[in-house]
Amino acid sequence: MTLTRFTPFRAGLNDVTVLQNRLNSIFNDFAKPAADLQSESLVAGNFVPAVDVYEDAQKLVLKLEVPGIPKDALDIRVEGRTLTVKGERKFENEEKEENFYRIERRYGSFIRSFTLPNTVDVDHVDAQAADGVLSISFAKKPEAKPKQIEVKAGPAAEAAKQVEAGAVAA
Repeated sequence: MTLTRFTPFRAGLNDVTVLQNRLNSIFNDFAKPAADLQSESLVAGNFVPAVDVYEDAQKLVLKLEVPGIPKDALDIRVEGRTLTVKGERKFENEEKEENFYRIERRYGSFIRSFTLPNTVDVDHVDAQAADGVLSISFAKKPEAKPKQIEVKAGPAAEAAKQVEAGAVAA
């Protein structure tokens, strides 16, 4: 019996070369200079900040996550019943000596629009930015605020009181 050495890639040597070239190109992407990574992140960089919306008896509040965006880079407008918030987070290329290996933070401009309910007073709005959170508060219109209604005695209750008073006197 003759022994023959088995070489699995011998017949498909061209396939192995293609696979090796593909793997090399994947690993070379990680070694790109920071300038290439910057342009890549700006192309895919548009982001949408997360927002929480809640209301109580006095106001409607929107809180948007805008870390790293200075307040002068935010544009807040109300037109009719539509609130529009625009902003831009720019890539800071101050670390010229650093070699970036990964950039996961998003950069670029964003725009968010919200339709406001009829219960809010668009003339009484307050916007504040603190710790990377933009808070926009709208006061509610007086007619939209809850009212406490006092229960008064009606005519039947007055008649019952008089009957009761007559029975006590007799």
